Amino acid sequence: MRIVIGADHAGFELKQMLVAHLRELGHDVEDLGTQSADPVDYPDYAEAVADALLQGRAERGILICGSGVGASVAANKVPGIRAGLCHDTYSARQGVEHDDLNVLVLGARVIGPELAKELVRAFLNARFSGEERHRRRLEKLRQLEARFLRPQGECAR
Repeated sequence: MRIVIGADHAGFELKQMLVAHLRELGHDVEDLGTQSADPVDYPDYAEAVADALLQGRAERGILICGSGVGASVAANKVPGIRAGLCHDTYSARQGVEHDDLNVLVLGARVIGPELAKELVRAFLNARFSGEERHRRRLEKLRQLEARFLRPQGECAR
């Protein structure tokens, strides 16, 4: 599978480990940075991962910051991105199966490397169920995004 991965400085070490792990598993990984532990801003990496997914350069994305919260908020600002902060394998799997997550977000200061590997495996091995109730809910999300993407000056409602 083609995967894009990005992290801020707090997620740098975990990202490096996951890039190597993903490649060992046979995945095609594009590392969008950061390339050191020097302080950077997580929205820049959330945007890079989101943009790569929307361009079709990858099928799934992974984002890492200190808690995972900031990167999750930033990624979900991009229409078409469904990012989920996961600290358990059930959420990582079920988020794809029910909500068609395309970005897994991890908190490097919250979880350790072995759990991160398990979460990534659960996320990448899961497939969207396509059940009618889940498709219906995703369509409602698309409609919600569309309402708030109207040109400035137009009312969203």
